[in-house]
Amino acid sequence: MALSAKEHKELEETANRLRLLTLDTVNWAGGGHIGGAMSSMDVLTVLYHHEMNFSADKMDDPDRDRFVLSKGHIGVGMGPVLADLGCFPKDWLPTYSHILSHLGIHLDAGKVPGLEVSTGSLGHGLSLAVGMALGARQLGKEWRTYCLMGDGECNEGSIWEAAMSAGQFKVDNLVGIVDVNHAMIDGMTADVMGLEPFADKWRAFNWEVIEVKGNSIPDLVDAFDRARTIKGKPTMLLMDTVKGEGIDYMEGDYTWHYGAVDDEKYAKAVESLKRHLQKRLELVKGA
Repeated sequence: MALSAKEHKELEETANRLRLLTLDTVNWAGGGHIGGAMSSMDVLTVLYHHEMNFSADKMDDPDRDRFVLSKGHIGVGMGPVLADLGCFPKDWLPTYSHILSHLGIHLDAGKVPGLEVSTGSLGHGLSLAVGMALGARQLGKEWRTYCLMGDGECNEGSIWEAAMSAGQFKVDNLVGIVDVNHAMIDGMTADVMGLEPFADKWRAFNWEVIEVKGNSIPDLVDAFDRARTIKGKPTMLLMDTVKGEGIDYMEGDYTWHYGAVDDEKYAKAVESLKRHLQKRLELVKGA
């Protein structure tokens, strides 16, 4: 179902708020994986504020939808998402990546309420998600499982083992998502380890592939709506995104895979995010 202008505006404002909170968390920590957190923030916003059956009061509900953050290094963005939902106090965020904090660089599900699994060693999340989806089917449950990966992460062979099994077992309650931001820690993805033809690889493993503009909230909503209609196979959303989306001096620059901001860069980032929101709100139809 298409978003109303009110819903669209609220999601844009939420995504911007979460980007600002992520920037603050990077600043408090003295550094963080900010580039991939910014490129993923639109899909995290749509998942947690529109698509999934999940909220702070459903963290232990057996019928909740499950989300696996396979690209676990963006805990600096995932923490703000969960804190903003009320899963844990926001005053934990200034302690991110500090000694004895609840919030490590790679978030620990044993310490972070609302987080389904601990991740960080790349390539493992999709296998976990396949198991969760198969578990729901075995139990006759309606909940769905979502798994967010990075494009650089798809260099890992374990991703493709999981892809093969999901296709074989026709796990149609599973939605995989790849943040195709074209950059990884040591360069542009195409230069380090090219993935093309990427969509065809997933199709070869019996996945339905939806290619989507991953920094367009309405397009993401439409893609998830379409995924719900797919039967007999898992769905893969390949999101074309921009590393560092919203902060102009970071956009498309792989060196911001991980980075720190001084006072000047922080101020410039805040102003850039304000402009980014304004441009987005100008595109909201009927607002």
